[in-house]
Amino acid sequence: MSSSLQILVIDDEPAIRQILAASLTRAGHTVETAGSGREGLMRLSKGDVEVALCDINMPDLTGIEVVREATKAGYDTTFIMMTAFSSVDTAVEAMKAGATDYMIKPLRSEELLQRLAQIADLRGLRGENEALRKLVVGRSDDRCPSVSPAMKQLDRLIAKVAPTDSTVLITGESGTGKGVTARSIHQQSQRAGAPFIPVNCGAIPENLLESEFFGHVRGAFTGADRARKGLFLEADRGTIFLDEIGELPLELQVKLLHVLEAREIRPLGSEQVRKINVRIIAATNRDLKQMVAEGRFREDLYFRISGFHITVPPLRERREDIPALIRYLLARGGERFGVAGKLTLDADAEEILVSNDWPGNVRELENVLQRATILAEDGRITLADLPPNITPAAPAGASAPLSTGRGSLREQVRDFEHGLIVRAIDECGGDRRAAAQRLGIGLSSLYRKLEEHDQARLGAATTE
Repeated sequence: MSSSLQILVIDDEPAIRQILAASLTRAGHTVETAGSGREGLMRLSKGDVEVALCDINMPDLTGIEVVREATKAGYDTTFIMMTAFSSVDTAVEAMKAGATDYMIKPLRSEELLQRLAQIADLRGLRGENEALRKLVVGRSDDRCPSVSPAMKQLDRLIAKVAPTDSTVLITGESGTGKGVTARSIHQQSQRAGAPFIPVNCGAIPENLLESEFFGHVRGAFTGADRARKGLFLEADRGTIFLDEIGELPLELQVKLLHVLEAREIRPLGSEQVRKINVRIIAATNRDLKQMVAEGRFREDLYFRISGFHITVPPLRERREDIPALIRYLLARGGERFGVAGKLTLDADAEEILVSNDWPGNVRELENVLQRATILAEDGRITLADLPPNITPAAPAGASAPLSTGRGSLREQVRDFEHGLIVRAIDECGGDRRAAAQRLGIGLSSLYRKLEEHDQARLGAATTE
């Protein structure tokens, strides 16, 4: 995939400027020209020129002087010097001053485009590394194997849409894994080797959104002391993930629609448009159709981004995935918190986790397991390590738990559980299977818990 560059041709010969500009524009680059060294420096001062093709011999400022001034000013511009055979030594001097390469006039189009492609690749790698340092981009192993029909269907949709360049809209409740789904689409696409840039649209101040998205030139506004590339250009040839797209103000929605239709952007303060090659994946936990009806989201933008719609199911609709997900998250949490050895989870604690409704979905489950990992003794997570809002609570109006408040925490939790089970059996008319279903546990687990309680009581009575 080719990448468009912002190029400035600096040469005092009009014919050379015109020929190069026409050739480079046909190749998909954005090109401007300057007829003198001083004019070139003035244009370079905006800070957004990526490559300058600069003649060595010019009447006002030589190419070497232009390179020195630009380097001194800190412009992020790659210089290719243009020279005749007789001034190769001068070109070498220019490279010592900060130029990257030189070419002999007349320039051969194929050779020039090849060198520009190499420069684009190098700049792209550098830009991706900078983006990785600045943005939280997640991990490549964020997907846990799933067995539920709902997640198998999601995986099928991802596999179908990933190889295409279709714009994708991902919806689902908060914490379901919309970002993980977006990354999976990118990793299975032809763009997998290019940047994946996630953007939380709700976390960027509204007055900075346009600059963050599309970049700006130096001096575009107060405080813009250097040019900024913008997230869309950082994602060039790759994927940009617009999380919480429903938070975008209407004014920026119009500009995003233009990007989707024209595949071009214009940085703040610049008169030049830049062609971009970016796949857009958007996500939201809001009802965009309702927002369209209320006039808070543009209908034309909604239709543009929802060409392929994926819904990530909530955790309560795929409970069969929870045991494997727990093991996966515990392993990752152990690495993150430096827990030595393998973490184990008591069966009764796992049953509570599987039966919970998880309004915060995977994110909430991960937070609970992180807390339990920290509290666990000897690498073993018990009911006592789970937060109070996760462990069973007595129904409203129910009598007090059977525990007298004496004994260990584990004994009191066991007594508390026993009281809930006995009460559920009574309310179900003695039907233990129905009681187990009401409590969200298996029938065998219900019998086991009753037996464990009876044995513990028997053991306590024997020792008295």
